[in-house]
Formats: sequence, structure tokens, C-alpha cells
Amino acid sequence: MKIGLDIGSTTIKCVVLDNNDAIVYQSYERHYSHIVSKAAEVLRRIEQEISGRHAVLAISGSAGMGLADACHLPFVQEVFATRVAAQRLAPGTDVVIELGGEDAKILFLTGGMDVRMNGSCAGGTGAFIDQMATLLKMTPDEMNEAALHSDKLYTIASRCGVFAKSDVQPLLNQGARKEDVAASIFAAVVNQTIGGLAQGRPIEGNVLYLGGPITFLSKLKRIFDDALGVTGTLPDNSLYYVALGAAFYSDEAFDLED
Repeated sequence: MKIGLDIGSTTIKCVVLDNNDAIVYQSYERHYSHIVSKAAEVLRRIEQEISGRHAVLAISGSAGMGLADACHLPFVQEVFATRVAAQRLAPGTDVVIELGGEDAKILFLTGGMDVRMNGSCAGGTGAFIDQMATLLKMTPDEMNEAALHSDKLYTIASRCGVFAKSDVQPLLNQGARKEDVAASIFAAVVNQTIGGLAQGRPIEGNVLYLGGPITFLSKLKRIFDDALGVTGTLPDNSLYYVALGAAFYSDEAFDLED
């Protein structure tokens, strides 16, 4: 079997593939910064549930390099892993837009391979959305449900949570509907991603959406589609593309018990 671990800033994603590259196990859970213990827990679970000790394995993700180095395990850069998975599972993809817990990226796969990443600030990412949801006294899911019933959009900064709060709080104080504020926050995320990362390069053709925020927040995807003038694809395994890419690329066998 093949195992791919994607250890991000807030979550750990795991996929296990059989000899035909079919998924036989997958998990998605928060690690709460307990990366080593959570990864060990996941591997023990695989050993027990899949009933096998030997597997080829690779690690990817923004928080996975340290664990890979410490355990002498193969590390696959997450952009490369995403590209491997997209080319294999969604051939014909022109652009990949991925929002994570604390980073965001756009991969241009045609017309010259290009990667745009926002790794120095959590503005416009899942952490930003969590922060804004707390300000609205909602969960992200409740915020999404409210945004589905919005009537108008306000201009909100998304580059920084502090600036966004200075836009959102006055709106709430003035009686703005939370439905409209919630939708405006999602629009700010979209504007930050398109304007801040694409930097004028057109996003067109077949667009693939990945990552937790776009997967779980349907209104966010809808606003992306409207802003880009496309109907992007949200694949069934949108949360696991990096883990899948790591699994596809893995070629070194290990004893899970070790």
C-alpha cells in the first residue's frame, strides 16, 4: 500500500492507496500543533485497520518537513504534490486555486507553469475566515449559511484581520445585516486571492478548487465563480490532493511499526 500524509498549518490529511491506486482509507483532522503525536496516531490507526505493517510512504505539507527530516522520511513539496495529483486526477486543469488554514496559492499549469503563494500572512485564508466568524459570533458553517441569504456586499479589507475588523465592526454597529457582512467577508477573501496572488495574470479555462475553506463554504466557491466568470470544479477529494500527490510519488518502503 501507499501512504501520503499532508501536514498543513492546522490539519493533517492522510490517504492510503492499494496496489491499483484506489483509496482504501482517508482521514482529515485538526492536529492542534501536536504534529508528531497526531501523525503517529494516524499511522497506528492505519496499521490496525488496514492490517499491514509495510508501506511506501511520503510526507508533504507546510508543516510536514520537520517531521520528515526527524524521521528520515521522504518529503514532497506541496506544490509539486498538488501538480502530480491534478495532472493525474483532473487532466486538462489550467489553474488550481487552493486555500489552506494559513496560506493560499494559485497554480497556473498551462501557458507556462507558475506558482503564486501567500505564505507570509494569513489574510484571505481559513484562519482569517475563522477570525471573522468569531467577530460575527458565528461558526464558519453558520457564517456560510448566513451569506447564502445576502442581498448586498460591502468593501472589506482582507489583507489583515486587524484591518478587516476595523471595517466589519462599524458595519455591525451601524446595523448592517450579518448575512450581508458574512458574504462581504467571503468576497474580500476572493478579492485578496485574485488580486493579491494572480497579480494581473488571467485566471481562465478549467479552474480546480482545493482546500478546506472552498470545500466547506459553498458561498465562497460561488463568489469565486462569479468573480472569475467560470464554473470551477470542486473534486470529490478536494481536501486530499496534496496527500494523494505524495502517495502517488512515494517509492520508499517502511515498516510502520518502526
